[in-house]
Amino acid sequence: MRSAGKWLLLACSMALAGTAQAGDRVTMKVGVEFQSAKEAVETAIANRGMIVNNVSHVGDMLERTGKETGLGGAIYGTAEVLEFCSAVVSRKMMEADPHNIVYCPYTVAVYTLPGAPKTAYISYRKPPAAKGKTGEALKAVDKLLQDIVTEAAQSAM
Repeated sequence: MRSAGKWLLLACSMALAGTAQAGDRVTMKVGVEFQSAKEAVETAIANRGMIVNNVSHVGDMLERTGKETGLGGAIYGTAEVLEFCSAVVSRKMMEADPHNIVYCPYTVAVYTLPGAPKTAYISYRKPPAAKGKTGEALKAVDKLLQDIVTEAAQSAM
């Protein structure tokens, strides 16, 4: 019964957070400002014993280059991509096939859109479907990313 309750809570929270999947992208919409969403993602990553290795300031880069190239206005209010890795999950993935290195590090994007600073989005790219050991390993990567994003969306709200 406890497991069924956990899944019901997860399903309800995903519905409340506004989960959308488009091809290989999963995005959760949360009604909080950027910083709260980012901190929730950082905490969810840390709760799994990992650290953020790098933060790409994608929104700042696009803003700066947009002005320099004259290609247009703001795409994001704020947008950052957090990179991290799991020693255990990554090792299993690369033991399955050393060429799976291209799927590491893992990334989660956190962003807001112009004019909507109190609505953040938390998004990740789903690993591709595959067969055999690689398929099993990539499913574990997807579960890790899904769990991090779901926890972040729940705790940010």
